[in-house]
This record gives sequence, structure tokens and C-alpha cells, in this order.
Amino acid sequence: MDYNRAALFVQVIKSGSFTAAAAAAGLPKSSVSRGVTRLEKELGVRLLQRTTRRLALTDVGQSFYDSIAGSVSAIDHAGTAARDRGPAPTGTVRLTAAPDFVGLAPVLAEFMRKHPGIRVELVLTSRFVDLVAEGIDIAVRAGRLPDSSLVGRRIGAANAALMAAPAYLRRRGRPRSFDELAAHDWVLFRATGGRAPLTLTGPDGAERSVDVEGALVADNMAFCRAAAEAGIGIALLPIAAVIESLEAGRLEQVLPGWTYGGASLSILLPSGRHVPARVALLRDFLVVELGRELGRINQRCQLAKDGGAPPAPRRAATRGGNRAPARDTAQRARAQR
Repeated sequence: MDYNRAALFVQVIKSGSFTAAAAAAGLPKSSVSRGVTRLEKELGVRLLQRTTRRLALTDVGQSFYDSIAGSVSAIDHAGTAARDRGPAPTGTVRLTAAPDFVGLAPVLAEFMRKHPGIRVELVLTSRFVDLVAEGIDIAVRAGRLPDSSLVGRRIGAANAALMAAPAYLRRRGRPRSFDELAAHDWVLFRATGGRAPLTLTGPDGAERSVDVEGALVADNMAFCRAAAEAGIGIALLPIAAVIESLEAGRLEQVLPGWTYGGASLSILLPSGRHVPARVALLRDFLVVELGRELGRINQRCQLAKDGGAPPAPRRAATRGGNRAPARDTAQRARAQR
């Protein structure tokens, strides 16, 4: 019996579909399907009942899976352990994060310079990925952990702020108090029926809530940022996702004295299984470096929180600053005469 085909069969059952198994194995879906079909021909039995909607094990398939799943897992773990004892970890780490996660690319670039033998496959999606079913090693997620089978390490808070385009603020006016927010247009993220509750902490530390309405609702934070830049309305956006727009003047912070603490940002791994050295290396690196990156982003936001860019170079700070040296030069010339 061909081991690779048997391992693909086990992966299909664990993942729940040929598509997810192909992603986990790093193979085309057609190759996975063909491998399982050839395994069935080799054994002379049907292992799976295939329909357009689901896969189901036959009785023989269930018995076969129960017999080999443990052995396949043990062989995989033994291979991983052997590779980890080598001079430097090698292999692939599959990582998932939100599409608009700013700062991840330079962190990964630095990691890959330090560990050239490790390849990173990045799955960018806004949905919550089933790490086990889709063969994901590490996830970077914000918010509460919906799955108790995951092990998390917190790296910071994904702070957010109210943002709007200068054109919108000129057209509709800038809100001067919390009570004025309900009268404004909004770009909402994953709102139901065009309405969403908004809870912010004021300068006095007290929380206040208001329901806001938006003519535009989207399930992608990058699109919400672009819609806010286009002047559609005010949006509650993660600082990390808008810091460049804020510095460039495409967005301005609204009511900067009011804050939204945001959700915890965590590094997640599936629990209850051996963590290969290459995965542990990337996990630990992300915990440290993404934490530092969040700190740098918060500092940049502090500089630009009033809607302006970071301080300009001293030479260009004021137009009048260049006049004094000119006067000094003229005075020196008269003194020499």
C-alpha cells in the first residue's frame, strides 16, 4: 500500500473536504482526489461516498481510517522530530491573519532572513479559520477565542479610533461632542440592518453608548477604510490599519479624546499536538516583534491623533524660519564693508 496515498486519505477525513486537505498538504485538489481514488483501486474497496455537498465514510472506510490514522500521525510526528534535530529547522509554516493586518510583512521578512530554511505560507482572510481542518499552524486573531481547542498568547490590544475624511468633515461638520455622533453618516463593519451600537470611553474615563446608522456596511476592514477615505462617513477603524492614511492626511481622527480599547490581539495554535521547532520559532518571533510593532504604531498615532502628520523636518517647520539666517548674512556683509 502506498503510504502517501493513505496519508492523503487521513488528511481528507481530518480536514472534512478535498479542498481543505489540499490546502493543508500544499497540493492541488485534483492531486488529492486522484490519490484517494488510486488508493481505493489499490485496496479494491470504496472508502468514501462522494456527493456535491459532503463526504461520508463507508463502513469499510471508517474501519480503515480507525486502523491507520494513529500510525500516520505517529510517522508524521517522528519525521518532524527528526527534522527538528537537524542543524537548522526547515519546512513550511502555514499562517493566517486578517487581510488588512499592517506591519506583518516586515516582521515576516525579518524572520525569513534569520531562518532561510523555513517557508511561510500566508492565508489572508477575514473569516475565522478552522486551524485543524485547514492545516493552519498559527493564527493571528483579534477578539475573544471562540474555540477552546486553541492555545493563545496575547501580544497586545488592537486599538481603534473614529476616523473620517477631511472632505466629509468639511461637508457635514466635525462632531464636537459624543451626542453629535448619532446625527452623522457612518461606514459600519459587519453591522445588522445598517445599525450598530457604539461604546466609547470618554476623557473622564466613563463609558457612553449610542446607536449609529450607516448607509454602507461591509465585512472587510480595508474596504471600510477606503470608504471612509472616499468621504462616505465616519468609521471606527483599527489604528494599525489606518496609521498611514492618518499620517498622509487622507483621514482625520474624530473626537480624539474618546477611545475604543479594542480587542486583544493573540497568536493562536491548535492545542494537544506536538509543535514543530519551525512553528515554535515563528510563534515566539511573532509574539515579540508584533508586540513591538503595535507599540510603534501607537506612538505614530499619538503624533498624528489631531489629524496631522508626524512633525516635519526642522528645516521645513516654518516658512519664516529661513529669514533669520538671511538677515544674519546681510548684517555680516555690511559689517565686513
